[in-house]
Amino acid sequence: MDALHYLPISEIATRLRSRELSSVELTRHMLERIDSLDGDLRAYATVTPELALAQAEAADSTVGSGPARGPLHGVPIAIKDLCATKGIPTMGGSGVFADNVPSIDATVVQRLRDAGAVLLGKLNLTEGAMGGYHPDLAYPENPWGAGRFPGASSSGSGTATAAGLAFATLGSDTGGSIRYPAAACGTVGLKPTWGRVSRHGVMDLAASLDHVGPLARTAEDAGTMLAAIAGHDPADPTSLRAPLPRFDDALSIEGMTLGFDARYASEDMPDDYAAAVRAQADLFDDLGATVVPVTMPTHLREYLTAWPVLCSAEAAAAHRSTYPARAKDYGPWFRGWLEMGAGHSAADYAAANELRLACNGEVAGTLEGVDALILPGAARTAHRVTPESMWGPIPDDRDSWHSRFTVPFDYNGYPTLSLPCGLDGKGLPYSVQLASHPLREATLVRLGRAFQAATSFHLATPPDWA
Repeated sequence: MDALHYLPISEIATRLRSRELSSVELTRHMLERIDSLDGDLRAYATVTPELALAQAEAADSTVGSGPARGPLHGVPIAIKDLCATKGIPTMGGSGVFADNVPSIDATVVQRLRDAGAVLLGKLNLTEGAMGGYHPDLAYPENPWGAGRFPGASSSGSGTATAAGLAFATLGSDTGGSIRYPAAACGTVGLKPTWGRVSRHGVMDLAASLDHVGPLARTAEDAGTMLAAIAGHDPADPTSLRAPLPRFDDALSIEGMTLGFDARYASEDMPDDYAAAVRAQADLFDDLGATVVPVTMPTHLREYLTAWPVLCSAEAAAAHRSTYPARAKDYGPWFRGWLEMGAGHSAADYAAANELRLACNGEVAGTLEGVDALILPGAARTAHRVTPESMWGPIPDDRDSWHSRFTVPFDYNGYPTLSLPCGLDGKGLPYSVQLASHPLREATLVRLGRAFQAATSFHLATPPDWA
């Protein structure tokens, strides 16, 4: 059982279907691993052993009888703790919601249940899914290095996936919070097209920017998770009515054209990180794609200044029933964010939205004639953090420029795929990101599969948690 926790879902599913392995055995192994390691890693807000074992027993009882429920049948996964789970605390990383026990499942949770997945528990996150943690609640450790940045909002999802505490997880992304933990923790992160996945039952940070999507160890597994949760939901009128994504097994990417802006991918980047991303652009060229030069928006610095206005204002709207009435129950980081958002005028929001729309138009132009863009997954590897920096207040030197590889694709809602692409001299992960046109998640997963078939970066595991 020692190596099971790092196997891809595709292989686990094969073993479960053949009865070489039972879901109960697998689930017990994962629960024991969580019990052994999570006291240090703190990925989980709530572990659900009774539910997990009951779901595993149910999965085992139906293997080979009746229609197959798909590749997630009997597979243990975990969910970011802002997705409502019936009868299980859903705190959103906040003291305000410490006693919140929903009476419903979020649509994404119900769809994972319907797919036969086993829920190991709920994962820690920053308060309200923003930038800082509530001082009374645990924040996750990056399994690649103690005291290193674990990836902001979906940090518990990144930590659990990287350390083998779940086979895949759900995260959310408003300004980079699928991409950041994927980059910092060395996992795959798939941010779908905005609206591709229902947000019903998922706590809002900023409704016009929020995406729900998977973190996994392989691009194929991320596609498997997305296929289970995607699709229109009458309970979420913003969910798209597009056909479900269809992922094939093809590894050839010949005939694809990928865009690469060498300046954008290296400006204000550590030389080694920029070189790692450049090497992956060369690799895609070697694999049969045509890599061509493109130009990202020249006014990107100005465009990025709109994100704090949009996000904080929408967050204040989302929390209007509890802020400012329960301001003292929020931690200093998120309380400051809500205060800032409540202070913006309608004119401030409108001006910020104009910048967002201008950025969207320019990025759409950059993607003309190419199937996807190649860019860094983050602006740097996992930097050192302290409890004080994690808890807040908001730092005075917070710089939107660090979000230049993530925010443009929250603005326009286009899909992205983050892939681990090596380690720096300190043993911390690099990440390369692919961005494509709306509803082209299958294109991204195909590129990711080809990339991972030709490399072994995704097989690396954090040294202290094997």
